[in-house]
Amino acid sequence: MLEAYFDFIRIRFLTMLAYRLNYYTGILIYSLNIGVNYFTWKAIYGQGESLGGFTAAQMTTYVAVSWMARAFYFNNLDREIATDIRDGSIAIQFIRPYNYVFAKMMQGLGEGMFRFLLFMIPGMALAMLLFPVQLPHDPAAWVGFLVMLFFSFLINSQINIITGLLAFFVENNEGLMRMKRVVVDLFSGLIIPISLFPGWLSSILKLLPFQAITYLPGSVFTGRVQGVGIWNVFGIQIIWFVILLIPLFWLYRAARQRLFVQGG
Repeated sequence: MLEAYFDFIRIRFLTMLAYRLNYYTGILIYSLNIGVNYFTWKAIYGQGESLGGFTAAQMTTYVAVSWMARAFYFNNLDREIATDIRDGSIAIQFIRPYNYVFAKMMQGLGEGMFRFLLFMIPGMALAMLLFPVQLPHDPAAWVGFLVMLFFSFLINSQINIITGLLAFFVENNEGLMRMKRVVVDLFSGLIIPISLFPGWLSSILKLLPFQAITYLPGSVFTGRVQGVGIWNVFGIQIIWFVILLIPLFWLYRAARQRLFVQGG
């Protein structure tokens, strides 16, 4: 059975490879996003040296690595699950001899591996050529960032799967999925680092799982978090990964009991 789950990774990777031209253009689009943010923050900093604990150089690096990290952890598992529910194929998926949620997670990992190799790495190299990105010199920062990047994928995928499974109860969760995407991009620190939010809002966001997706790995990569602090922020990711397992499996169990098909 474990070999079957590895096949989900392999098949999704090969499927993405068949449409790799889309991701070459995606590299340019992400580079454009980085460029827009770079010049925006450059104007905001002006002659200033620090803002919200970020130096201008750290902010440039944070913007670049955060957008390219998104290329790895981003997926549409919520939309795929909602589509399975609407077209009725979820009924067939449930009677097959594997766990549907785990299989979706493996498919997302296959897509993430493709994005990491053919999107994130080339995109980061292009960003380094175009913008003054500073790579960390401490090996611990590299190891910590890469491990945390994997957990960013896990946590983001958990949130996507939970959103997708809600289609069992609301029947049409299109609006919910759109809202989720905006909330994750904004409150994860992708658009604005969490340290730049008002104090009361920043305190609330630090109690939510979104910071574990972008802000914490980006802080490690830029050197704002070092040494033992890397283990501390990694612990936050682990805690949220475990906590999100509870609503995920509760929803999955409730969904299997509630299943009804809207399509063929």
